[in-house]
Amino acid sequence: MPEATHRFSFEERMSYLKEYGSHSMSFSALQPGMQYFDMPGKGYIAYEQKWGRRGVLSDPVCHVKDQKTLIEKFLQKGPPAGFAQVSEPVAKLLYDEFGFYATQFGIESIIDLKNWDLKGKKKQILRTSLNHSIKNNISIHEKYDEKRYNRLSLEWRKTRKVKHREIKFLIRPINMNYEEGTRKFFAYQGDELIGLIFFDPVYSNGKIISYVPNISRFSRAFKQGIFYTIMIHAMDIFKQEGIKQIHLGLSAFAVSDTNSYYEAGIPKKLVRFLYEYGNSIYSFKGIRFTKSRFRGTEYRTFCSHRGKLPFREILTLFKISNFF
Repeated sequence: MPEATHRFSFEERMSYLKEYGSHSMSFSALQPGMQYFDMPGKGYIAYEQKWGRRGVLSDPVCHVKDQKTLIEKFLQKGPPAGFAQVSEPVAKLLYDEFGFYATQFGIESIIDLKNWDLKGKKKQILRTSLNHSIKNNISIHEKYDEKRYNRLSLEWRKTRKVKHREIKFLIRPINMNYEEGTRKFFAYQGDELIGLIFFDPVYSNGKIISYVPNISRFSRAFKQGIFYTIMIHAMDIFKQEGIKQIHLGLSAFAVSDTNSYYEAGIPKKLVRFLYEYGNSIYSFKGIRFTKSRFRGTEYRTFCSHRGKLPFREILTLFKISNFF
């Protein structure tokens, strides 16, 4: 682990998060097992280390003008590093200043709540799901004393491609040591808990500017459209509270046809292959379809790596994320 002249206290780290944590994964980087490179007066970089390499999660938590300095100091100390799920401006900075190639990792979507509604042909599935929930007497509640969600989560995991271990790093765990600012919405049919979405806060200038649905679980007994129903309910509440945006998070491996000068060609072909044929491992297409129904504005997100053929970095990322 790289040495730093100062290790932030939790209170210091939270002050930087609330000031600069505008990436959809900034809050997720507080998950257990993460390490941090701290730079007083600038901010921090969150990472996990495995096999002699550091995997950075998300953009540096700092002011944009300090990104270059923070990344430079981070790279000077400690083992080799790769960067996962960084924004396009950071991917470009890593190439221009440090020679890191970028591979598009997927697409993130942001909904403009002020102008969002349920109208339009593309949103028919949202309206249908909402009507289906009303017909079946589904109720949605925001609450914090519900204790049954871990049992629901265990049942839900039995339906996943990876059943026997929880994916982490790229997806934060359902239980976090720190939960201030998170929002929890539950779906019920009568007294039965049938679904949930946990939202993490997105910060800027000391305020929550958005939320991202980082955790969602659903009962096998009733799963038709519950995600859509909970999302619509939560978005209505956030809109009433004055929240202007909702981040939908990552649609992994859904990559655009746009090729930028800092992208590596062969890894992008591999990502496209995994998206097309890797759905037995992870529901890439299903998640992409679900999020696309909200018709948000899409942005490319990247992994950045030293060489054009980052196979070791990819294996390390999969290991850190607990895919195997």
